[in-house]
Amino acid sequence: MPRVERKIEIDAPPKKVYEIIEDRPGFPKWNIVVKEMTEIEPDKWFVKSTVGDITSVRVEAVPYEKFTDEQDGPMKKMGYIFKPKGNGTEATLWGEFDDASMEKMLGKAGEVFLGCLKKYTEFLETGGNPEDYKK
Repeated sequence: MPRVERKIEIDAPPKKVYEIIEDRPGFPKWNIVVKEMTEIEPDKWFVKSTVGDITSVRVEAVPYEKFTDEQDGPMKKMGYIFKPKGNGTEATLWGEFDDASMEKMLGKAGEVFLGCLKKYTEFLETGGNPEDYKK
């Protein structure tokens, strides 16, 4: 199965980055792709996005370090790894998918997603109010 992986450095500790990703209902506030997140049951979410709707199920979680979701969209599995780097975090987003022709597009989507995460996390880390955040 093809795999894509992207990394970014975020000026915030892994705990902060992990907590933002774990706040599923908050995704639409900062992620330009996600329009709505609805919890179906614990660890299972319906996601409305600008690129289609998917169901995402948490299959692994190690608090403040990593987690993995299985999905019914273009990505079959998607996960994050959070490693301390200096005073910040190296955040890795990876995904596995069936259609190798989608590698470039999914890689670009990963870069956009991580960019949104970085911008929002650093906004909060410098004292920003979530209610004042503009995507």
